[in-house]
Amino acid sequence: MIEKRDFYINGKWVAPSAPNDFEVIDPSTEDPCAVISLGSEADTNAAVAAAKAALPGWMATPVEERIALVEKLVDIYAARSEDLAQAMSMEMGAPIDMARSQQSGAGIYHLKNFIRAAKAFQFERPLGDHAPNDRIIYEAVGVAALITPWNWPMNQVTLKVGAAAIAGCTMVIKPSEQSPLNAMIFAEMMDEAGFPAGVFNLVNGDGVGVGSQLSGHPDVDMVSFTGSTRAGTAISKNAADTLKKVHLELGGKGANVVFADADEKAVKRGVLHMMNNTGQSCNAPSRMLVQRPIYDQAVETAAEVANKVAVGSASEEGRHIGPVVNEVQWTKIQDLIQKGIDEGARLVAGGTGRPEGLNKGYYVRPTVFADANNQMTIAREEIFGPVLTMIPFDTEEEAVEIANDTPYGLTNYVQTQDGDRANRMARVLRSGMVEMNGQSRSAGSPFGGMKQSGNGREGGVWGLEDFLEVKAVGGWAAE
Repeated sequence: MIEKRDFYINGKWVAPSAPNDFEVIDPSTEDPCAVISLGSEADTNAAVAAAKAALPGWMATPVEERIALVEKLVDIYAARSEDLAQAMSMEMGAPIDMARSQQSGAGIYHLKNFIRAAKAFQFERPLGDHAPNDRIIYEAVGVAALITPWNWPMNQVTLKVGAAAIAGCTMVIKPSEQSPLNAMIFAEMMDEAGFPAGVFNLVNGDGVGVGSQLSGHPDVDMVSFTGSTRAGTAISKNAADTLKKVHLELGGKGANVVFADADEKAVKRGVLHMMNNTGQSCNAPSRMLVQRPIYDQAVETAAEVANKVAVGSASEEGRHIGPVVNEVQWTKIQDLIQKGIDEGARLVAGGTGRPEGLNKGYYVRPTVFADANNQMTIAREEIFGPVLTMIPFDTEEEAVEIANDTPYGLTNYVQTQDGDRANRMARVLRSGMVEMNGQSRSAGSPFGGMKQSGNGREGGVWGLEDFLEVKAVGGWAAE
């Protein structure tokens, strides 16, 4: 078991102000794998004070120098990618091969994209030809609180830290207490890269403690949070008294609309996408809407694919899915699977309980429900596990109505060989992202949603802009 680690504040590793131990559980074994300290208000205040003190100097640092430090961070990240993968595999249950390629790989991908975007970004620019003496200046929002989740840890840490650092913000990060080890490795990397003291600070804690202290802190200028819609709502309310910026990336209940002319791999692709990361992705295509002429065959295919999805320990190499993150999530998923059965959806793969041969660990059977309707609980709530809900539809208009009939609006998916229809669907689906025919979004594309899936955008130019204020200047003197 990994021994307890301290916090990173003002360029140093410091002991917590008061003992408050928390055991990190390996979901593959249900055994403790590390002990961390949860921060107190004194720890939060110390981190915020360090960030506030470092802000003027970091904002004044030329952006070229800030970019150069992030470039150095990329090199260090590459050298420590295996450490990150091992940590995430152990603490949140990502199978080690997937942890290497996707979980760890996502971080370096985002950092490189920020560097590319920043080098082309005009932090100072003319208003326009009509106003030669006006300038628009993009400057750092200020002290940023970064609250990251357990399901894609390095993906979210780098999306926030990379953008904030280049923008000139100083920051305090609170990683999820369920998966904190990778973030502490990242803090070592920031230290090695040579970021000035106070620019990056890390305090472990839970949402009720450090999370609430950060979101309500008068010296925090913005909060960037990724997590549940429930927590995002609480953060918004707590931040309202200080009128700080709040950027949220929250839950989803994505529709994957499969038309009758979809390519032959569309259903299989959709099932495997749903099962990736054991279904613990906010942008998972968890509702598969299938046009009726191919519905029966699609159900048969989905069941066949799900039944072949292997489940096993995160420490084992291979193409399988691991456990869900903890007992709370496991129990919630079991209850929702049972709810699907009770409400009359047809179970065609999986079901309640652990997969055969696994009697310990938070493993869930890859599950597919057919013949559901959009009012069932399994079609309304974000399950956050390897559970797919299939719903038939007849017309394009009906598909749009079902897809949009959700409080969420993160990612929707469309499978059709009709280009005009694909484009029509993209325009009317109410979500921050739409992906077609298995083609993911390109490097630098913004990630984020609408409705109860949150606000703000992460990645590329839009990710930088999230951490920048716009200052309008009239009467600019010629230089």
